[in-house]
Amino acid sequence: MVDGRALWQLIKESHKLDLFFAFVIVLIMDVLCFIRWDMLLKAAEVSVPFKTLLKSFSGGLFFNAFLPTSIGGDVVKTVDLAGHTQKGKEVASTVFLDRLSGYVALVIVVVLACVFGWRYVQDQTVLLSVAFLAGVLICVLLVMFNRRVYSFVNNRLYSSKAGRIRSMITQVHEEIHHLGKKKKALLLNLCLSLVIQLMSPASTYLICRALGFDISFIYFLVFLPIIGAVTLLPVSIGGLGLRDAMTVYFFAKAGLGRDAAFAMSLTGFFITVIFAAAGGLYYVLTLRHRRV
Repeated sequence: MVDGRALWQLIKESHKLDLFFAFVIVLIMDVLCFIRWDMLLKAAEVSVPFKTLLKSFSGGLFFNAFLPTSIGGDVVKTVDLAGHTQKGKEVASTVFLDRLSGYVALVIVVVLACVFGWRYVQDQTVLLSVAFLAGVLICVLLVMFNRRVYSFVNNRLYSSKAGRIRSMITQVHEEIHHLGKKKKALLLNLCLSLVIQLMSPASTYLICRALGFDISFIYFLVFLPIIGAVTLLPVSIGGLGLRDAMTVYFFAKAGLGRDAAFAMSLTGFFITVIFAAAGGLYYVLTLRHRRV
């Protein structure tokens, strides 16, 4: 059980300057995520005005925080922008590749962190978690970009009697494969994703320091990607609860107490909610205008 009073006391007495810097880092991360998606849309030759793209992106931010899994907003921004551009498969492919780019960077960061900082962790659960993340990534990359596996999957998906949804999946799959040939755009996108994946642990590290605890940064590089991947599971709103439990579990290995880990997770989620709420407000205020 988490002590509510102790939790509130930790947050109340936190170092506000560190919290401010954590807040700024999250803001920069959102800006970089916007730029990353815009890069993929341009690579897919989908022309979108800045304001229109910002509206769809803002809606995605909001629903990522308030729908089951931390990717619920991806569906919203896909549908929203596809309705404006009439290029559903192209938009869907960019959203998928945007998420995949982030996942590739996440696995790279956690694997390198484990290699260079294993002496800080040395835990079988962590090793199995990292191996699972890497295994899932390899399977996804093979399905998307390996010619033989791609053809095998597409042949299984294709059918002259296929319904609309199945046909759409096949078309998106083909579009993703086509975008995969634009190496320069994907490389730049991956570099941006690596920066974002390094900034996320940095933000949480600052929150931890703000709460009065100073543990090695390597723990954040190892644990945060694993926790982030777990929140993709559709079992909680925006990963809330699941993320907190995983944060308490993993950071106990770093010597962080239950109350401190829970406070760190909750504070990080609160900062995310601030930006999500701002995005949701902007999305709602422009909804009528978009319909007109």
